Amino acid sequence: MGTFLQQKNKKHFILGLLFAGWLLSYLDRMVMGVAVVAISQDFQLDPASIGVVLSSFFAGYALMQIPGGWLSDKYGSRRIVIFSIIAWSIFTVLSGLAWSLTSLLVIRFLFGLGEGGYPSASQKAIAEFYSKKERAKASSFMMSSNSFGIALAPLIAAPMLVWLGWRWMFITIGAAGLIMGILFWKHLHPPKRLEWEDRENTSKNKVPMKTLLKSPSLWKIMVMWFGADIVVWGLAGWMPSYLINERGMGILSTGFIASLPAIASGLTVMFGGLLLEKFFSGREKYFTGIGMILTSICLYFIFASSSVAGVITAYILSMTFVSTAIITTYSLPHKLLSKEIIGSAMGFINMGGQAAGFLAPLVMGFLISGFGTYNAAFWFLIAGAVVSVVAAFTITNNEKKLNTESSKAAAQ
Repeated sequence: MGTFLQQKNKKHFILGLLFAGWLLSYLDRMVMGVAVVAISQDFQLDPASIGVVLSSFFAGYALMQIPGGWLSDKYGSRRIVIFSIIAWSIFTVLSGLAWSLTSLLVIRFLFGLGEGGYPSASQKAIAEFYSKKERAKASSFMMSSNSFGIALAPLIAAPMLVWLGWRWMFITIGAAGLIMGILFWKHLHPPKRLEWEDRENTSKNKVPMKTLLKSPSLWKIMVMWFGADIVVWGLAGWMPSYLINERGMGILSTGFIASLPAIASGLTVMFGGLLLEKFFSGREKYFTGIGMILTSICLYFIFASSSVAGVITAYILSMTFVSTAIITTYSLPHKLLSKEIIGSAMGFINMGGQAAGFLAPLVMGFLISGFGTYNAAFWFLIAGAVVSVVAAFTITNNEKKLNTESSKAAAQ
């Protein structure tokens, strides 16, 4: 009994630590959305150049998703988590030392490569500490950190930007990351084997990465996540500038307002996972498909609203409904796959989301420059939401079907 309680407390502590790691990762990447206002003044950047800066991180981050997943499956979560946190923290510090647009782009690209191993490694850690029936719920809780990280970033970045300037802001946040790396080095020690593993038939899903890439089910989840992340990263990257430049808000008030939609999203992911399990298990496509339809409607009212209150309300609702895609993306694979390949599978799926993170700020920057208005950029986000709707409604939540797909692909 004592050993059982000790294992239970240990895995919950690790879950909390992984949650904190995600918060930090989002803080490190999201502060750029606020800092870029000051950086653009120092480096004389136009909207298109700002879009390139916001996207440079995601170029490296997306490229590292599949390798990061493969490395997590091969070497386990501990090595990849620790390496990722130390690497991205070093490049966060270096972001504060950038001396030109070119140097900033290179540093942010390398920062993305460094952080790119963490998503799959953290999902691998969930699989190492939790039984299969517990993983979806644990993953949902952990991934709620994404939205809370987006909320935390402007609340922290805006005052730091005013008090310290953008350079010391990056240096301070990077130093905090190095401390987090030490905590993981001390505490993240996955068990070699847990008693429930003997009851799981893990070998049946043990297939190579090239086989996973031939699975239509995983491609559909990835495309769904790509469309949803067009919305998430487009809003995260450009809403602070939109509120300041188009709606006349100040930096501190923008920091506060920008946190509200992300807090709503975080609460939705945290409690929506329970809702999904209770009422939509086996019907995830409806949960996400309807959520993304509502997202597209709310996106329209962000730029169509005549009042700031209307803009903020539509912004909050957009981030709330897009969270249905977050919940499905990070819970459904845990139901369908064994822990032996979850890192590779999540790396593949997350690559789609991070490709969207690269594309969305970049395309929006060029649209804003080309049309001289933010309206075209918001229509681009609506198009991303529609892509997610279509992909969501084609997903089949069927473990047997996915295993059949894998078997057929392996035989080819």
